[in-house]
Amino acid sequence: MTDCGIWLVRPESEALALALQEQLGGVLYRPWLDTATTQKQQFAAAYRQHTQWIMIAASGIAVRFLEGLAQDKHSDPAIVVLDEAGRFAVSLLAGHEGGANRLAYRVANAIGAVPVITTATEALKPLIVGIGCRKGVTAEQIATAVKQALDGRQLNEVREIATIDLKANEPGLVEFCELHDLPLRILASATVAARPWVTKASDWVQQNVGLPGVCEPCALIAGSRGKLIVPKIALDGVAVAIVEDTLM
Repeated sequence: MTDCGIWLVRPESEALALALQEQLGGVLYRPWLDTATTQKQQFAAAYRQHTQWIMIAASGIAVRFLEGLAQDKHSDPAIVVLDEAGRFAVSLLAGHEGGANRLAYRVANAIGAVPVITTATEALKPLIVGIGCRKGVTAEQIATAVKQALDGRQLNEVREIATIDLKANEPGLVEFCELHDLPLRILASATVAARPWVTKASDWVQQNVGLPGVCEPCALIAGSRGKLIVPKIALDGVAVAIVEDTLM
């Protein structure tokens, strides 16, 4: 069973699909090439061939295609729906058990979309943690800095970790997120540069990254309706800021 299928509804989505395939791998489906069978029938035939699906389509189309196919959250493939403009990656089916929530973050990080997660567990986590770090910091260093910033609050209150694209593959940061089962949201440096909210600019970050700060703007962009409750703290090469969703 091949891990991921990428289902296109229209040929206009091909450039977006190819960009996703380059980043994430997977098998592309071009159902319009089969004029004898409806797309819904083609999708039903392919549904169980993958453990994960990315559907580039309107959510209404995805829901209609899934009619009668979903059986059990423990066995259904993960479904993420991506709009044709590449703006929102929606975890639609098998969010936890099938891994659709994590797939939504992978898709979003690959093309600069916003991950949309609606499962209750995540909805009740009010904290977004922004992290900036120097190259080569360990997962332990990051954990220590985050613990200090949380100041008694728990990691299970954290919805996501946010950082910039330059740190997307920082080994210590990736390891920290994996160890604590935290999704990592990657923001483009250009996005952060356009909204550089910082309580105090950092000369070092400006010189080395080209931004006045990382952790605060990342947390504020990712938690767009939230309030900065922990301004930047820096500890042993790691900078942390925390935003709390004010509507929770």
